Order: sequence, then structure tokens, then C-alpha cells
Amino acid sequence: MEPTPADRIIPINIEDEMRDAYIDYSMSVIVARALPDVRDGLKPVHRRVLYGMYELGLSQTKAYKKSARIVGEVLGKYHPHGDVPVYETLARMAQSWALRYPLIEGQGNFGSIDGDAPAAMRYTEARLVRIAEELIKEINKKTVDFQLNFDASLEEPVVLPAKLPNLLLNGASGIAVGMATNMAPHNLSETLTAIVAYIEDHDITIPALMEYMIAPDFPTGGIIYGYSGVREAFETGRGRILLRGKATVEVSANGKEQIIVTEIPYQVNKAVMIERTAQLVNEKKIEGIADIRDESDKEGMRIVYDLKRDAIAHVVLNNLYKQTQLQSSFSVNNVALVGGRPKILNLKALIVHFVDHRHEVLVRKTTFDLEHAKKKIHLLEGYLIALDHLDKVIALIRSSKDAELAKSALMEAFPLSALQVKAILEMRLQRLTGLERAKIIEEYHQVQKLIDHLLAVLADKPLRMQLIKEELIELKERYGDARRTIVEYEADAFTMEDMIPDTEMVIMISNQGYIKRTPLVDYRLQGRGGVGAKGITTKKDDCTAHLFIATTHQYLLIFTEFGKIYWVKVYTIPETKKATQGKAIQNLINIAPGDQVRSIIQVRDLKDQTYVDQHYVVMSTRQGIIKKTPLRAYATPRANGIHSIVIRAGDSLLDVQLTNGAHHIVLALASGRATQFNEQDVRPMGRVASGIRGITLAHEQDRVIGMACFPTSDWDVLVVSENGYGKRSSLLDYRITKRGGKGVKTMQITEKTGKLVAIHAVKNQDELMIMNQAGLAIRIQVSTLPLIGRATQGVRLIRLGQEDKVVSVARIDMLDEVDGPDHKVRSGVVEMGIAEPLGGQVIEEDLVLREEIEGLDDPIEG
Repeated sequence: MEPTPADRIIPINIEDEMRDAYIDYSMSVIVARALPDVRDGLKPVHRRVLYGMYELGLSQTKAYKKSARIVGEVLGKYHPHGDVPVYETLARMAQSWALRYPLIEGQGNFGSIDGDAPAAMRYTEARLVRIAEELIKEINKKTVDFQLNFDASLEEPVVLPAKLPNLLLNGASGIAVGMATNMAPHNLSETLTAIVAYIEDHDITIPALMEYMIAPDFPTGGIIYGYSGVREAFETGRGRILLRGKATVEVSANGKEQIIVTEIPYQVNKAVMIERTAQLVNEKKIEGIADIRDESDKEGMRIVYDLKRDAIAHVVLNNLYKQTQLQSSFSVNNVALVGGRPKILNLKALIVHFVDHRHEVLVRKTTFDLEHAKKKIHLLEGYLIALDHLDKVIALIRSSKDAELAKSALMEAFPLSALQVKAILEMRLQRLTGLERAKIIEEYHQVQKLIDHLLAVLADKPLRMQLIKEELIELKERYGDARRTIVEYEADAFTMEDMIPDTEMVIMISNQGYIKRTPLVDYRLQGRGGVGAKGITTKKDDCTAHLFIATTHQYLLIFTEFGKIYWVKVYTIPETKKATQGKAIQNLINIAPGDQVRSIIQVRDLKDQTYVDQHYVVMSTRQGIIKKTPLRAYATPRANGIHSIVIRAGDSLLDVQLTNGAHHIVLALASGRATQFNEQDVRPMGRVASGIRGITLAHEQDRVIGMACFPTSDWDVLVVSENGYGKRSSLLDYRITKRGGKGVKTMQITEKTGKLVAIHAVKNQDELMIMNQAGLAIRIQVSTLPLIGRATQGVRLIRLGQEDKVVSVARIDMLDEVDGPDHKVRSGVVEMGIAEPLGGQVIEEDLVLREEIEGLDDPIEG
């Protein structure tokens, strides 16, 4: 009785079936498709393409064959999947931008770095390159295992002999089920040198290997930006490597700057990168680029970014690195099959597995050669026996009716094997001559020597390692080349500063605490005695209290009336037009209620230990107290600020300046007197000390209005009064006294001049920026001021309206050197002095500046 359909149904648990089926599928993907073998660095499809081409005889010395012919060979014999994946595999192995050492030499269109697809397989041709032959050439000596193909009609290699560490040289990438691999390519010379070092010392550490094998070497060149990711990848098998394109800044024929990119990061599509960059430029997310052109040709890559005239090249380049694929990352994940199982491998493990594979191949090759040599010498022994008894051998052969009887007769007459007798019967008559006999004897001795050598190799592992080492050295000399990818070891991550130009800014703070920054170029140069230009808009009961100049990357150290210090980066201050009010400073620092900014200095870099250790912060108060503290005491920014000085009752902080410890210090009073003493007379104190006496006030209503610090005695003293009068005198006119004196007259104070409000150290090439209570600012040259005696009243600097006063004075120190006919000043230093119509103080500071000087047409007064 036949079973019914119901009897043929076997109930199973669907969860078990799905689990088993999925495991089988995932293992098939892992082992047979996605992950490379650690020994030859190839996935099955790559191995089959190379082996198929080898069987077709497509060596470097042979003619090309159509890619369609190769794909058909591989599909029909070894890889019964789609023809498109096989052709894509073949094409990728021929692309110089995809593989560091291409394994296939293509003829025709095999795609481009712009993402163009290869031409159809019927149009292209291919053959193996010499390095690919090094992976295969020993395969006929039973060096590797073979397995049946998909229909069990043929055999294919499980792995290739691989004289070269292809996995390290070309890397690999693939996505399996639950795991993936992404291995970087490396330089052949460095890699083989590192392997030789391992062979010489099996206990070598990964850091020692990294002395030979510096970093990955990508086919598209570029720059490895930072070394920590490389180190992590070598030591653990996983790491993130930051890659940058290679770019230079050039000047075109029309005088405009250009950014020229000649190399891009690995696996970046050039056309997509350019298209995305153009989109960002159109969206105003990247500024300063006027045009983008791709001038790449057969000679090499060349992407040109034309910059606008006001663009700063390094800022634009940093924006390109930040926002486009001109900078990308390569995430290393060294997963490969070891004994058929996926493992994460570090650098040494990859080298160890390759050397073990080469050792096994060498043993199998040596064993094969030994067997072949033994067969050869066995035949030669038979030849010699036959030649020694030539007449008898000929007689036996002639007397035999057929070959079988001749074979039996020879084996009965002489100690010969069936194989030897067969060779004797097939021997040509010409080998019976005396000369041929000598050749046989010579060949016999050579084969015997070979056997002795092969036996020695099989018996001596150090000798086998020496042979592998010599083989690698020979391959290095034959195929080694220079590194393409540059390594920048010390590289920091992007910060906000990298995206912001380091330009000069005018910083203004009002008496009520409104702060803003405006580009210095917005203030044109004017002649002495002008009325100025609108510099700030303030409320009716407010006015400018602080005016100084700083670059966007500098730190501002903000000192308050209560003796606290806060830290601010200039670029964090809101940038506005010069006539606007600004924003409340409470948005930037946590200043206490009732406290107000008294002085500000800017420093170059608080992280530069040498710079910090060589500078001091000198403070003065309105009551004539002075204090000096090392800058390192204020080198650790804190959000809520810290105490910088202890303020005595009835006093307040007035001015803070940065010195090198050897300046001349001049303190000036509102009454028009000033005293000069050496900075060494002021001993360094702790951060919370109160200070010592710097100058004695002339009377109870008198106060200190400013402090000037002079690096050398060849500087001039500039003083400005509240009614807009000022002058400069030689510092030599002020005798050096002891700290704490009453000083000498520095300006003739009259009702016309008003009280003294500012003092500065200046040179002839400097400029001044003066602002009044109405918010008008004027910028003039110090050279327009006559050098006169210290007891005079000076000349008019700015014309003031009724009830108006000077509230701030900034000094811009310009270098003597100018560039070209346009007189573009190269750089300089700025000091600030702030008058105090609403409480008063002075600020002094240093900075670097660039500005165009316009001509002066206002005559000098007085």
C-alpha cells in the first residue's frame, strides 16, 4: 500500500528550521563570499578569477583575452553566479585607484575614479600582472589543497600559494552576516621588511614592527592626519584613520590664490566630491570660493578651487576638510578567515599567519620537488645500468619478440624496476654515445645534490625560514616602490578656530557692559584733528568704556572692578557693524551683579608653556597700588572666573598689562604727573595678593588714570586729555625713580586741556584710535603728533562738541616694513587706554594687525 500525502508530511518546529536555515546561509556568506582568507588575502570569487585566467594562460608575456571569455571561463567552471559580479570583480582588480597593487592588467575602459562604470565585457581585454603570477605560480607543485567545484566535475584551489602577503598589500572589504571586514592596503617594501624582521625575531613586538611598517599606504595617496588611529589598528585590529587629500595653495596668472588638490582620500568619488562642494558653495555654507574646475587628465589629478580676493586660503581649505570628502575616515576592521573561522587580527597576527602559510607551502613544495628528484635519479640509475651493460641489453631486446618480453627479460637480467625498464626501452639511440653517457652521469650528480639539499631543507626549520626571508628580500627588490600616502603624526581634531579667519577686530565694551567686535578694516585712517566716524551706538546714559584691538584666535583675560578674572575667546564675541550697540557681556561671562569690567588683556596661547612662563601680569589700581603675578597663575580658564587681586577698601582695579619681567613702568595721574621705575622693583606675588605702592597721589581727589609699560628706553610717552588734547615726549625725559614716588609733570593741565585720561608707550609708525562719549571714533597716525617736552599741553587730536569728552584711546603699533606701492602694513601690536568719564580706567594690550594705510592730508597743529 502506497503512503498517502498526509503520511509524507513530517511536522517540524518552524523556529528550529528557521534557525538552522539562517545559520547555514550566514556561514555560507561568511566563508564562501564576504571574508578573505588570511593566507592569500582573497575571497573565493577573486581566487577563481585569477585561477581561471591562469588556466587560460593569460600571463604577463601572453596576449590579452576578451573579458567576456574570462568571465565565461570562471562562470562555467568555478563560480556559477551572475556574470556582472564576476566582471565587476575582474574590473576592480585592474583599477589602480582601487588596489594598491593591481592584480590584473586591463586594456580598454575599466572605469574611473569619478565612478564611471567599466565598458561592457565584450569590449575590454585583460591578462595577469607579474605580482598576480607570484600568487599562483607554485600551484602545480601540490603546494595547496584542491576541492571539487560546484558540479564535482573539476577541482579548484582552496587557497593560492601566495608568495606575497596580498591581504596586507591590497587590503579587503566585505559585509557578511553579523560581521564585516575593512582592511587597509600597505606599502610592499615596508610590509616585506616588517615580515623579514619577524622572521629574524619571532618575539618582536608590534611597536617594533611599526618602525618598519609605518602606516597604511593608499593607492590614491593623500595624507594620514594623525597617528593614533594607525597605532590602534596595528595593535588591536580596529581603528579609525583620518585621511586628507593633498592640497597646495598657488597664485594664478591673474594674481588670485588657488587651492590645488592633486590627491584625494581613498575610496572617495572625485566627481561626487566636486558636485557636493559646489552645492555647499551655492548654499553659502562654504565661503571664499569663486570657481571649481576639474583639470585632471592622464598625467594626474588636478582639482582647482579659485578663491575670491578677500578669501583666506587656509581657512577655506580647513572648511573644505571639515565639510567635504576632501577629508574622510577609513575604519579599519581586520576580520579574516583563519582555519575557516572569522577572527579579528592585529598586525603581528597577520604577519604570523602569512609566514606560517609560506612555511607550509615551502614544505609541500620541497616535498614535491624531492619526490620528483627521486623519480628522476631512479631513472638515471637505470640508464647507467643499461649503459654499463650496453651489449647485453641490446642483445636481450633484439632477441625478444615484443616489448613485454623485452621488459621481462631486462628485469630478470638486471636489478631494474618496471619504470626503469620502460625508460630504457623508450631511450633514443643517440643517448648511447659516450658524450651522452657523460651528460647522464653529470645529471645524476646534480640531482643527487638537489636531493641532499631538499632533505636538508625538510630537516631544518631555521633553514626554511632563511629561504623564505631570502625570497621576500628578492621580491622586495623586484616589486618594491615608494610610499604614496604621507603621514602627519602630530595632528589635532578640528576646532572652531580652524573654521574662523585669524583677523584683527576692534573690541568695544560700553560702560553698562555691552560688548561687540568689528573688523578693523571698517575704520579708515584719518588725519589728526578730524571729527571721526560713527564707531558705536549707545543708550543716552551709556558710553564706550573699553576700546582695544585683538585677533579672533586670541584669549581675552577680562579683569573686573572686584578683582576677578574671566576668559573669553575673541571669536565668541558677537560680530556686528561698527554703529551697532552690541550684546550684554553677561551673555559671555558670569560676572557678578554690581561688578563691571575694568581691564582686558589678550594673550597668544595659554597652552604654550614657554610663552606662559616668560610673561607676567602687571596690575595697577586707582589708588596707586601695583602688583605683578606670573601669567601661569591665570593659564587655566574657568567658567565662573577666579580672584586675580585683593582690592583694598576704597580702591578699585584700574589697568592690567602683559610684560616680560624687564619693562620700564610709568604710572600717570589725572593731575598730570607720572613716575617711571623698573619692573624689577616689583617682586612677583601670588594670585590673591593685594600688591604694593606704585605711586603717591598728589591729593585726595587725585587718581591713577593709566599705566604704560616700555620694553626699551627708545619709546615715546603719549598722553591724552579729556578735552581731546595730546602729545608725545621721549621716555628719556622721565628720570627713573624708586617705586612709590610722586613723579614729575607729564602734561600741562589747564582748563582748556582738561584732566589727563590716557597714557601709552608709542613709536613713530604707530596709529591711534580715539573715541568720544558720542560714540565717534577717529584713527590717526602717531607721526602727526610733534615730539615735544613733557611739561607742555600738547595739540588737538579730536574735535569735540560741547560737554563731550574723550572716553577711550587705543594704540595700534605698526611695523616699519610695508609691502609694495599700496603701503600694506604687515603686522603690529596694539595697546589700549580707556578714559573714565563714568568711573574711568585704562586698558593696555598686545596683538597682531594687518591694515591698509591711506594718505594723510590734515596739517599738523602747534
